[in-house]
This record gives sequence, structure tokens and C-alpha cells, in this order.
Amino acid sequence: MDLTQGTSEEKRARSKKMMLWFAIGSLVMSFAGLLSAFIVSSQREDWLTDFQLPDAFIVSTIIILASSLTFIVAKRALGQNNNQITSFGLLLTLILGITFVYYQFLGFRQIVEAGYNFTGPTSNVTMSFIYLIAIAHIAHVVAGLVCILVVIFNHFRKKYTPSKMLGLELAAIFWHFIDLLWLILFLFLYFFRYII
Repeated sequence: MDLTQGTSEEKRARSKKMMLWFAIGSLVMSFAGLLSAFIVSSQREDWLTDFQLPDAFIVSTIIILASSLTFIVAKRALGQNNNQITSFGLLLTLILGITFVYYQFLGFRQIVEAGYNFTGPTSNVTMSFIYLIAIAHIAHVVAGLVCILVVIFNHFRKKYTPSKMLGLELAAIFWHFIDLLWLILFLFLYFFRYII
């Protein structure tokens, strides 16, 4: 397909999607770097080989996966011109996203209660990496929540139609990416202790 063909609106939509995919590619490389550092650091003598992820991280994983489903429902409903279900799906996605962040912080509290702080004399390099990876991901979830808020605002202003929903599509792509990213990070951290 020739990217130079189509109306100016179609060209603008393609360029915005391309920019988003470039941004996602750079995020993938950033998190790959973090995970590489995690793997290399696992050779240290003070590395914890029996660490456990907090239960709150398991709950948050289920929540963020559910939020992807509610976003899919919202997008499909908009495609069918069902504004009521679209509104419900978007608001539920926002609530689930906020709940995800809440459970992540509950997970941090469980790590502290297990005796590991991010820094200082009670810190450990293993748990500090887990803090760092989770906090870096939370920062991107917050960016995703801001996108969802903008989409909700535009939806209530009736800016989107079944044939014109670029803003919602871009937000959905980013949201599904950060959901998938957390699933990969969680599975990596969960199973890593079994392979070292």
C-alpha cells in the first residue's frame, strides 16, 4: 500500500499511527535494557534466588488484562454507534487502570513489609530492580490514563463517530501495549527465579 495515497485525513492518521509505533518500539528497547540489566545483575553474590513477587502484583495483572477487554468493548460499541456502552467501557477502563496502580503500590507495601526497601541498608539489588521495573511501567500507565481521560472528554463532546475515531484508536493501541508489557514483565519476574 502506498503511504502517500489517500485524503489528507487518511495520511495524517497513518502518520500518527506510525509515530505511535516508533514510540512503542523505543519503549520496548528501554524495557529490554532493564530486563537485560536484571539478568546480568543476577550473577551477583548478593542476588536473591528465592524472591517472591507480592500477591498484589498478581491481582494487578488480572485487573490490567480486564481493562484491555473493557477498552475493546468500548471501541466495538463506538463502531456500532452505541454511545452508552462506549461511555461505560471507557469509564470502566479508567477505573480499572487506576485500580491497577493502587494494587501496584499495595505490592510495594508488601515488599517493604517483607523487609526490603528501594534504597538504604534494608534494600537488596534484586528487589530494587523489581521496584524500578514496576515504577517505570507505572509511569507509562499514568500516561495511558491521561490518554483515556482525553478520549473520555472527547467522547462526551461527541468528537468520535464510527468512521472517525483516530484518537480512541491511538489510545487503545497504547493501552493494549502497556497491558501486554506488564504481562510480559510480570511473567519474566515470576518465572526468572526458577531458571537461575
